Amino acid sequence: MAIEYLGFIPVLLIVGLAGLQIGAVAYAAEQAATAARAGARAASLRQDAQTACAGAVSGSLKVSCTGGGGGGDSVTVTASVDIPQLVPGWGFGAAHKTATMPLDH
Repeated sequence: MAIEYLGFIPVLLIVGLAGLQIGAVAYAAEQAATAARAGARAASLRQDAQTACAGAVSGSLKVSCTGGGGGGDSVTVTASVDIPQLVPGWGFGAAHKTATMPLDH
């Protein structure tokens, strides 16, 4: 019976690591949305969107923002946050989110 438990431990570890990686993906997506909103708000005030994006993301996450332009009375910013790779080989790239804000005249 102890051998059966030992055989099941790797399955539990893989499921646990997969759960942690899914949590990291969700966290990166949430941080990308926050960065996009902060960058769009800064761009609507004619400030630096990249600085606002970087300031809105917590900790060691790498973020980049593009945009700041828009049509007429609005600006659109897209933020990309690299998804942390908890297990080597389980890379998911980056989370991308876009936000649009009206220009503040």
